[in-house]
Parts: sequence; structure tokens; C-alpha cells
Amino acid sequence: MRHTRRSIPPDGPKTMPFQALRRRQADASIDHTELERAAGLLRDAKRVLVITGAGMSADSGLPTYRGIGGLYDTDRTEEGVAIEDALSGAMFERDPALTWKYIAQIESACRGAAPNRGHAVLAEWASRFERLCVLTQNVDGFHRIAGSDDVIEMHGNIHGLSCVACRHRTRVDDYAGLGALPPRCEICGGVLRPDVVLFGEMLPARAVTRYERALSDGFDVVMSIGTTAVFPYIAAPVREAWQSGYGTIEINPQPTDISRFCHAIMRAPAARVLERLSERIG
Repeated sequence: MRHTRRSIPPDGPKTMPFQALRRRQADASIDHTELERAAGLLRDAKRVLVITGAGMSADSGLPTYRGIGGLYDTDRTEEGVAIEDALSGAMFERDPALTWKYIAQIESACRGAAPNRGHAVLAEWASRFERLCVLTQNVDGFHRIAGSDDVIEMHGNIHGLSCVACRHRTRVDDYAGLGALPPRCEICGGVLRPDVVLFGEMLPARAVTRYERALSDGFDVVMSIGTTAVFPYIAAPVREAWQSGYGTIEINPQPTDISRFCHAIMRAPAARVLERLSERIG
């Protein structure tokens, strides 16, 4: 049997650019009926609350906490304690070096990442609505970096550092130059800690006050993006908006406890869904 050799272009076989392929795959996962329903809610809205979790930054390449691609997929650390205990306020008081070891691992895994198109879309929407408030569980600071001003960082920001002794505060781009752990205050030599909420700690009073004031002002639409909504303060605004007849939207690849309270649900990557919504609402 005679075989015919197929010619290959000198620059190799033609393939779809990776980003274009990812967008096409994301588009295929979007329910366009749900997308249009969400766009309709947003077109009529003046005040929007957006609640974001780890899924918001997944498109930036940040690892999730656990699960597929998770940073911590084992039950115990090298020291034999649960990661939740290693990253707790109680452990920081007893052994700040141990807590810092795992905080630094998280920061290192995130270093070099940047806000994605979804963060940019939310920043752009600030000029479209009378108010667009972002309530985030994330500590990466991406919403502010992308240009959003009305942001409530409920769990803090990993780039902020505070001295536990003299309360001196500073900001760093990353932890590469901190030296030995735990890092020390340049003013008094006390231990520094990141401005994040560790396990077992109370939420920051200032963030809670801003959150309560925002809710009292009211919103036409509440949108949940990339969060499992296991905390009551995350689930409550969605549930209460739904019960009061206001629009509720969820963007999450997996069902959550608040899915039943959402008028529009999109099981697709957050960044691409936000892009498509932006195209529809103008």
C-alpha cells in the first residue's frame, strides 16, 4: 500500500493559541440562558454587592486551599499538626515561627500572580453602577490592584504587616526580603505578623463595621463569585436578598449551600463569565 506524506508548514502544525482555547472551553461551559438572566438583573440594578472567594483568583493561577490543585491536600503538616492549627491565632502566640512557615509557603505559591480579567471587569463596573461594593474573603489584594476602590477585605491582606509589640505597620510586595522567620519589627524588634485573619480569630472590627453599613444601605443585586459560602456572613446577604425579592447571582463551578437562593447560576470560570456579562450589560 502506498502512503502519502502530508506536508507540514515550516513553522509547525497550526494550533489554537492557549488562551483562545481556554476561552472557548469556558464559553462552552456557560449556560447562556442563565447568563442572559444574570445580565438582565444587572441591567436594571443601581447598587450591586459582589462577594468573592478563592474561585475569583483561580484564573490568576493561585492555588486553592484544598482539593484538586490545592496547596494543602494532606491532613497533617511536617510537625504533625493540622494545617488549620498551624495557621491559627493560638499557634501564632505559642510558636510564631511555625505559623510563619506556612504563611510564607502560601505567599510563595502566590508570588508573581496578578489580577485576572474578572478583577478588571469588576473595577470597570464601578463607573456603571451607583455603587458596586466588593466583599472579599481573599487576602491577595487583587481587587485593589485591579482598580476597585470600594473593597471590604474581610480576612485581611497578606501584603500588610504589623508588629505585635509596638503596632508599627508596613507593607511589602512579597516576603522574599523578610529574612529569617518570624520577621522582626525594624522599630522595636518585636515579632511581625501579616494582617490576615488566622483560624480561631475574630474578624477585623473595621471590616465588620463597613460590611454592616454597606448592608444597611441596601443593594439591588447580590452576586456570589467563587465562594462556598460556608460562613454565615457570606451566605446571609444572598439569602436575605432572595427573600426580599432582590436579584441574586452565583458564579461557581460547583453547587453551594446558597445555590437555591440564586435567580441566575453559572457553573463556569469566573473571569470568562464576568467578561461575557460585561459584553451584555454594556
